Parts: sequence; C-alpha cells; structure tokens
Amino acid sequence: MKKRISWLGDHKKVLLLLSTALLIALMAYGYTQGIFTNQNRMEAFLNRCGIMAPLIFLAIQAVQVVVPILPGAVGCLFGVVFFGPVKGFIYNYLGICIGSMLAFMIARKYGTGFVQKMTGSRFFEKYNRYLLKENQFEKMFALLIFLPVAPDDFLCYLAGVSRMPFKKFTAIILLGKPAAIYIYSLGLSRIFEMMLRAIS
Repeated sequence: MKKRISWLGDHKKVLLLLSTALLIALMAYGYTQGIFTNQNRMEAFLNRCGIMAPLIFLAIQAVQVVVPILPGAVGCLFGVVFFGPVKGFIYNYLGICIGSMLAFMIARKYGTGFVQKMTGSRFFEKYNRYLLKENQFEKMFALLIFLPVAPDDFLCYLAGVSRMPFKKFTAIILLGKPAAIYIYSLGLSRIFEMMLRAIS
C-alpha cells in the first residue's frame, strides 16, 4: 500500500496529463451525444447508470481530492449538470468531504516526505512555517477552506502532518466546505449554460 501511495506522488504530472485528456474526451463525447445540451438525453444517460450513478460520482469526487489531478471546480460543475443544483450540491459536498478526510488520514500515516511529493516542494515550503505554530495554522486552514479559490486538496494533506486533531479537521471541513462548493456549483453551472447558448 505504501509503495502505491508513493507511486502516485512520483507520477502526479503523468496522472494530470492523462486525466486531462480523459476529461476532454468525455466532455467531447457528452457534447456530441447531447448529454450536456439535451435534458432527455442526460436523464437517459443517468438512468443507464441506475442507482449506481450517485455512488460513482461520489467516488470520483473523493478520489480527485486524494489524488489532486483535476481542479475540484470541474467535478462540482459535472455534479450540477448531471444531477441538478440541489442533488448536485449534496453529492459534491459529500464526495469532497469524504476525500478530504481520506487525504488527511493518508498524510498522517505516511508523513511529511509523502506530503511534499503530493503537494510539491514549493507549496510545502510556502506553508511549512505555519505548521510549526499550531493555532496559526488552524486559523489559516479554516479561513482558506472557507474560500472558493484556495488549494483545498493540498491543504488537507498539510493538515495531516500538522498537530491538528482529526475531530477539529473534520469540523472545519464539514462547516467550511458548503459555501465554496455552493459558489463553484452555482457559478460554474451558469457559465456553462452561457457557453452552451453561445455555441448552439
């Protein structure tokens, strides 16, 4: 297991390129098949997935936090497009919170060396000075988690090698994530709708 985790850190750039290519291919397929532009076709696509559709999406959202290869905003957009604003928000929230807690626990188990590989040395050094000051890091973490533009995935890994208790981390995630996810989900879905109207 430890070797697999280390491999992910070492090959993050390759995973980023592959996942980006896969995302582009899926978006192109979805657009050509009318999944993004035709509500009936979108519903038919989700119906084919059956009751597994929300679970599959939850797993994808959790994984993209643990292996931060795509911006979380992309997943938020897909959640709203596929499931609508209410269910999309709920699934985004649950998936991201689960992934955040997994990232924390993985970082706590495998330590600083692994976190540096996942976040990059430059990012780690930027925030490392806050790790030495427990109260300062917790306040900074809570503030950044609340903001929609912060690198949440990497911050969860940093929290895992801090002195922050898991209970406090979980409370910050559960209370701080809804606002940012709501902004992403609503804002990006509006932009996506405008883009579709512009090219249709």
